[in-house]
Amino acid sequence: MISDKLRFWFVVHFVVDMLFAVPLFIAPVWLLGVFGWHVVDPLTSRLVAAALFGIGVESFLGRNAGHETFRGMLNLKLVWSAFAVAGIGISMAGGGPVMGWVVMGIFAAFFCLWAYYRLQM
Repeated sequence: MISDKLRFWFVVHFVVDMLFAVPLFIAPVWLLGVFGWHVVDPLTSRLVAAALFGIGVESFLGRNAGHETFRGMLNLKLVWSAFAVAGIGISMAGGGPVMGWVVMGIFAAFFCLWAYYRLQM
């Protein structure tokens, strides 16, 4: 049985992903400029937005699914967030806007959340 709390966190994850994905997809230069990035590759930014859309929307669509679906989604979320933390950390080691550390913290927090629920299965 999947806990209501995990289902709730899947909806929260959807909302957070959409809050970043929509403006990142529509206006990547503007959004990242607001956060302190002055050199922005719109293609790469939109590719990240596409990943956020995919994982976030599937979180919402799958929120009422069964055990096997949740196991697969948690595995995907763990891989995505682990590599996001590693990639951001490597990039920020050379310096960058403070928002980079904030984004890394968000990914790290979600990684811990997903790991907790995955270990419960």
